[in-house]
Amino acid sequence: VTGKLLFQGPRSRSWAAFVKESKAHGWPSFRDDEVNWENVRCLANGECVSVDGSHLGHNLPDRSGNRYCINLVSICGYPADGADA
Repeated sequence: VTGKLLFQGPRSRSWAAFVKESKAHGWPSFRDDEVNWENVRCLANGECVSVDGSHLGHNLPDRSGNRYCINLVSICGYPADGADA
């Protein structure tokens, strides 16, 4: 609950592709270029954690590469106009 930016997406794909993949797996699914590596680490066992130690989810690679399936409680969204929620 630090407020640090952990993931930002979609990048290199459309919003529709991001939603389709996330719904297919049941978890918000991010790719390598959507992870803020300053604040996120992926452990050898595939567990994704914040640099502050919070469990975020797991890396479950598929044919397209690394896929970080993140627990929804680890994600905060903001309105597109940048206004406070």
